Amino acid sequence: MTSHYSDNRKIDPTKGALLGDNTPNDNNRIEIGPTQLAFGEWEAAGLVLPDLQRMREFRWKRLTQHIVDRDLAGMLMFDPLNIRYATDSTNMQLWNTHNPFRAVLLCADGYMVIWDYKNSPFLSTFNPLVKEQRSGADLFYFDRGDKIDVAADVLSNEIRVLLEEHASGNKRLAVDKIMLHGLHALQAQGFEILPGEEVTEKSRSIKGPDEIMAMRCAHDACEKAVQAMEDFAREIVPQGNTSEDDIWAVLHAENIKRGGEWIETRLLASGPRTNPWFQECGPRIVQNNEIIAFDTDLIGSYGICIDISRTWWVGDEAPRPDMVYAMQHAHEHIMTNMEMLKPGVTIPELVENSHRLDEQFQAQKYGCLMHGVGLCDEWPLVAYPDQAVPGSFDYALEPGMVLCVEAAVGAVGGDFSIKLEDQVLITEDGYENLTTYPFDDRLMGR
Repeated sequence: MTSHYSDNRKIDPTKGALLGDNTPNDNNRIEIGPTQLAFGEWEAAGLVLPDLQRMREFRWKRLTQHIVDRDLAGMLMFDPLNIRYATDSTNMQLWNTHNPFRAVLLCADGYMVIWDYKNSPFLSTFNPLVKEQRSGADLFYFDRGDKIDVAADVLSNEIRVLLEEHASGNKRLAVDKIMLHGLHALQAQGFEILPGEEVTEKSRSIKGPDEIMAMRCAHDACEKAVQAMEDFAREIVPQGNTSEDDIWAVLHAENIKRGGEWIETRLLASGPRTNPWFQECGPRIVQNNEIIAFDTDLIGSYGICIDISRTWWVGDEAPRPDMVYAMQHAHEHIMTNMEMLKPGVTIPELVENSHRLDEQFQAQKYGCLMHGVGLCDEWPLVAYPDQAVPGSFDYALEPGMVLCVEAAVGAVGGDFSIKLEDQVLITEDGYENLTTYPFDDRLMGR
C-alpha cells in the first residue's frame, strides 16, 4: 500500500509522537486543540503546557467525588459545558446549546457514558474515561416531533439499567438541564431527581494544576488576539470607514487561529453606543477620537474562557477630563476589590467591604462585582451590596478558584462608558492577576 506524507503529518513536525500537552501529535486526529501558532507563541513566552490526560482525570475524579459526597447514584448532564468538563469532548457546541442532543451519565463508581449525535459517536473515543458511546438523548421537538415521549422512555430505561449496575439500590439522580419529557420519563422510572447545577458548578469552581496551566496558555492567546484587534483599530479607525463589526471580527479570527472556539457575546461598542453598556456590536462606523470598549467573553484554547475587558481612546486628540476621571475611577474600583481576594475570605465579606462607586455611576454599574470563570462564566457570583441576596453565596474563597473582577462606569444620559475587567487566580496565600494587558495610557491620564 502506498504511504503518503499526508497520512502521517504532525501538528508540530519538531516534536515526537506526543505534543507537550500529552496529546497525539497527529495532524489528522479527531480531538481538537491548539494550533502551531499557539504552541509557538507559548514556547516563546516560556509557558508550561498542561498535561491534558492528567487534567481530564482530575476533572473526572473531582466530579465523581462530588457525586459520592452527596449520596447520588449519578449525575446526568445535558449542558454542553458540563459535558465538556466531564469528557473534554466537543460536538457542535453552540448548536447543542439550543438543540440538546448530547448527554453524559457519570455514575457514582466513576463509570461514564455519553449519548452523542447518532452519526458521531467517535468524537469522544480519544478519552478512555468515557466507557461507552451511545445515541438517543435528543429529546427536542424539531428532532422527535410528536413522539418525544417514546425516545424519552428509551433513554430513561437505559439510564435505569446503567444505574442498577453501577449504583445498585440508589435512586437519587442529579440532573443539570433536561427537556420536560425526559424529566417525566425519569420520574416514571422511580428516580428522585435532584438539582445538578449545584454539583457541577461546585466541582468546576476549583481548578487543578493542569487547568491553571491551560488557562495561562489560553490567556496568552487571548491577549495576543486582543493586541491584534487594538493594532487594527488604531491603524484603521482614523480613516473613517471602519465599523464596530470590522474591529470585533479581528478578535474572532485571531482566537480561531490559535485553536480558540467561540465568543459568547457581541460586547464591543464605540462612542455614544458605549452608554448604556451592553449594547451589542453593530455596523456603526467608529469615528476618530472616540472610545472603544469591549468584553471578550471568549472561549479560547483548550475550551477555557478568558473574560477580560478594556476601554481604548482612539484618535489624535486627548480624551476629555471626565473620561479620564471615569477611567481612573473604574481602574481604582477593580484594583481595590482585587486586593481583598485571598483564601478564606467569604463572599459576603467581599460584598460588604467592596469599593463604592461614585453616586453618578451607581445606576449603571455592572451586574456584579466579580464572578467565577473556567469553561465559561461560572459560580460563584459576588454581587454589589444593594443587589446581594442573603444566603445565596455564603461561601469562602479557596485556592484554585478564578474570579473576574468587573467595572462598568458611565453616568445615566452620558455619551460614554468605561468597561474594565481582569481575570484573577486565588492562590494559597492571596491572588495572582492573570491579566497583563495594559490599560489605555491616555484614558489613564498618563
